[in-house]
Amino acid sequence: MAVSARQVKNKRDADGKLTGRAGTVYDVNVKYKNAEGERKAYVKKGFVTKREAQKHEAEMKTKLLNPNFVELIQSKNNQTVKEYLNDWLETHVHTNLRPGTYATYSNIVKNYIVPKVGNVQLTQLTPVMLDKMFKQYLDSGLKPSTVLNIKRLLSVSLEHARKYRYIETNAAKDTLTKLSPTQNTAPPFDIEQMKTLLTSVSNTVWEMPVLLGGLYGLRRSEISGLRWENVDLENNIFEVAEQLPFKLPPNTTIIKEMAPTKSKASMRQLPITEYAKPFFEKQLKIQEMQKQYAQENNLIYYNNDLVVAKQDGTPVLPDWISTQFSHLLEALDLPHIRFHDLRHGAATNMHQLTGDFFTVGEILGHTGIAASLGMSLNFEMVTSRYVDVRMERKKQVIDVYHSEIDKADGQALKPMTGKNIPTPKKNKYIGFEL
Repeated sequence: MAVSARQVKNKRDADGKLTGRAGTVYDVNVKYKNAEGERKAYVKKGFVTKREAQKHEAEMKTKLLNPNFVELIQSKNNQTVKEYLNDWLETHVHTNLRPGTYATYSNIVKNYIVPKVGNVQLTQLTPVMLDKMFKQYLDSGLKPSTVLNIKRLLSVSLEHARKYRYIETNAAKDTLTKLSPTQNTAPPFDIEQMKTLLTSVSNTVWEMPVLLGGLYGLRRSEISGLRWENVDLENNIFEVAEQLPFKLPPNTTIIKEMAPTKSKASMRQLPITEYAKPFFEKQLKIQEMQKQYAQENNLIYYNNDLVVAKQDGTPVLPDWISTQFSHLLEALDLPHIRFHDLRHGAATNMHQLTGDFFTVGEILGHTGIAASLGMSLNFEMVTSRYVDVRMERKKQVIDVYHSEIDKADGQALKPMTGKNIPTPKKNKYIGFEL
């Protein structure tokens, strides 16, 4: 029979998860001839229902009449983990996800997965192999968060392979290694720490990035890509509608075209509060002085219309922000966090002050913000996605946060000095060195 029933002690559900209960599964076995006339068998096991197995059998009987499809099936049956993941990166990740995500996934595959299990046949990959790989990386000192990212990538990619019926089970989902996503993660800055940081970087190149990241929750690329044409100081509003292109060359002087934001939810309008407005006005005035100084002294000024830019108007790269932010905190004797954690601090502080997680999510361009705050899903959260958060409510939430920042007793710390620290100093352009 082409479809046969089989009893198992631990049956999986439709999503491939073990149920802990015995049951019946169905296997498909279709006889066919390859291009050389040799008799072969196409086998796929573990269908949850007989109807699903019969449907797959009918589809395969038709497809196996095509010699090209037969060759494809044979290659899939013999492909290695490396071959599958490289194909998955190009056909799924590169097509459907952001360039930054593609680069991150490619790095994980190349540097961590392929060296350990890349030559293993996809159908022979087991949970034991992956658990051994995770243990080796943990024993070598690799951060648990990095190992967790490796496991997550494998789980997602192998689940796609299972749904395509390249494999029967997802080996990554059956591993026993326990990893915590929050292990050794520094807490976000509270209001006092945020005020101290903002006060300490006053009148330096860090002032606007810290304001936009720590008080509005903008991402690095959104800060680097914010243009004055999207800032309306007359009506006290600015729009996050674009970001700096991914992997911009270090010596880029002119931005020909901006990249879209991370997602549609990331496109948002935000209010310029009374507390924040002087920062925007000062930044605009400084850049006007830089342009005038360049013109008077026959210097080149690259007018990219960027709110955060170098003294000659060229863009500040997100990677520079991340790298130098670590040195900045070290120089100020502040706890180490990533620059992206300023965004987490903005979310946490606004939520603690107002309790309005949905509006906080809209402010950050991230409607799933409740999960990142450790909150459970409920009916209100599910239905709130259909609510239009008006500018008035965003302003109320941000005003509460900015007012608390204004009242906080943050004090400027020691000047930014030390190796690789952008020490405030004048150069041929008005302002400070980047």
